[in-house]
Order: sequence, then C-alpha cells, then structure tokens
Amino acid sequence: MDSTLLQAILDGLMALSGWEVLASLLGIGYVIYAARESQWCWPLAFISTSIYTVLFWGDQLPMQALLNFYYMGMAIYGYLLWQKQGNTDNAVAISKFTWVQQFAFLITGSLLTFATAQYLISIDASQSPFLDAGVTVFSVLNTVLMARKVLQNWLYWIVIDAAAIQLYYQTGYYATIVMFSVYLVLAFIGYVNWMKLYYQNET
Repeated sequence: MDSTLLQAILDGLMALSGWEVLASLLGIGYVIYAARESQWCWPLAFISTSIYTVLFWGDQLPMQALLNFYYMGMAIYGYLLWQKQGNTDNAVAISKFTWVQQFAFLITGSLLTFATAQYLISIDASQSPFLDAGVTVFSVLNTVLMARKVLQNWLYWIVIDAAAIQLYYQTGYYATIVMFSVYLVLAFIGYVNWMKLYYQNET
C-alpha cells in the first residue's frame, strides 16, 4: 500500500465517527456470514446500511446514500429468500452465469454507469461522479446476483470493492476503506467457499 495512502488512513482513523466504525464492523460481519451462506448476513447488512445511508447523505455522496437505502430493501429480500434454505424444494441453489449473461451484465452496468455519471455532473451532485456512479450501479446489479446466489457475484465484488476503496479515499471515509479492504479478502474466500458448494451440489 502506498505510504501516503496508509498515512492518510491512519490519520483518518484517529478522528473516526463511532457510527462509521459500527457500520463498518457490521458490514464485515455481513460478508463473513454471506460467505458461509448464512441467512443471518442480511440483518447485519440492514443495520449497517441504515447507518451508511444517513452518513453518506450528509456528506454529499447521494448515489452512495441511495445505494445503501437500496441495500436495506435488498437485506429484507435476501433474508426472506435465504430463509427457504431448509426447504429443499424452495431453497435457492448456487448457480453460475454463462459467458453471454456475464457480457450482458457488464454492458448493462457500463451503460448505466455512464448515464448516471453524466447526470451527476450536470447537477453537480457528487464529488466523484464516475466512481460514485460506477460503484453504485454495479453494486445494485451485483446485490441481486448475491441474493440469487450467482457464483460470479464474488468476482464482481472484488472489482467493485477496489473501486470503492478509491472512492472512499477521495472522500475521507477511512474506516470504510479498511472495511472494503477486508471485503476484498473475504470476496476471495467467499468465491472459493461457494465454488466448493457449487461442485458438491453438482455431484
């Protein structure tokens, strides 16, 4: 990690909001439980994103605030969907996207990102319009893949998390940078765990 970035993170951690720390810890808990395919990841996500919705709205990151508000709804949806895990007839099984589906996902996300960023620029509503829009759009799309247990969601999260680290560095959310750095590691672990489960179910 660049020494300037590390020093900025350390300086920022000294002046952290307690709410940001709590939201970050809950967010890490969410990914850990999601990697284990546990439905209890979603209540943690709901509380974490509720806090972030308020924080981001107050700091002129409207797309991130709206994203976290959307996450709150998806946390309810995901919990209800994953609750069916014990019922083998209705349980959501881990699946894989085809190459065509992945291409459609990336093209759709890219077009929506460009359109959203142009809108944010036109109304001067974001400190980092393209990063803000990209992280938001792909997170919205990818959360649906997570809830539907599409295996590649973990690979997409790796890219999204890396972009989010840059966004939050620019906007001073240092505890959130730490959280997303942990997310990067957990995304690799989640992918490996779900890959094993996927091939176990295939046999």
